Amino acid sequence: MDRAVDAANLGVSAAGDLSVWALFMHASLVVKIVMLGLLVCSVMVWAIILDKFVTLRRINREATGFEDRFWSGGSLDDLYESDGAKPTNPMSAVFGAAMGEWRRSARIPGVDLVRGGVKERVDRAIGITITREMDRLRRWVIFLATVAPVAPFVGLFGTVWGIMHSFSSIAAEHNTNLSVVAPGISEALFATAIGLLTAIPAYVAYNVISNSMDLFQDRLEGFGTEFAAILSRQSEERT
Repeated sequence: MDRAVDAANLGVSAAGDLSVWALFMHASLVVKIVMLGLLVCSVMVWAIILDKFVTLRRINREATGFEDRFWSGGSLDDLYESDGAKPTNPMSAVFGAAMGEWRRSARIPGVDLVRGGVKERVDRAIGITITREMDRLRRWVIFLATVAPVAPFVGLFGTVWGIMHSFSSIAAEHNTNLSVVAPGISEALFATAIGLLTAIPAYVAYNVISNSMDLFQDRLEGFGTEFAAILSRQSEERT
């Protein structure tokens, strides 16, 4: 009887403290590992979100500035020397790849710029550059897509393990008082809460970032198509 009363009193004391630190410290070792893993993933998720939002804002701003210079009517050769030769953003990289290929082809003695396969090489250079730049921008985004569906299940695993540990304690104490059961279950459910807090931002951010990157890729492809048409006209004018 005394042992049951002591266990109940301990349960009440533990149940009364539902702070984050108390829930973590009272959890079993396996649940602690799950919580720490989810917290690390959560930190990585927010770091990726911050990095991608800053990067997307920067490259869109730089792309707008480059397009303003491109359509200002200045010399394409001068623009290539200032922006295309050593590109600092995806838009200027696409321009530099196409312009560089066209200039190299134009220097070949006796080359036919219209029927010499120049257009195909320029289009291929644009396509490869867009793919390379977008792959670089999408780096780590797959981590968000992985964490979003997996984190809740990892948290659920911690919860199931914690509840199993609580029932084992109940069997050892021979006491089914709610004050004894509640602390262990609260600690176990906390793992699921961390899993959801990790998964929800990852899921939302993945969709927003993926949509923004798709729009930026469309922007690059549109610019590449327009620039390829300009080079094609210049090739015809030279012949």
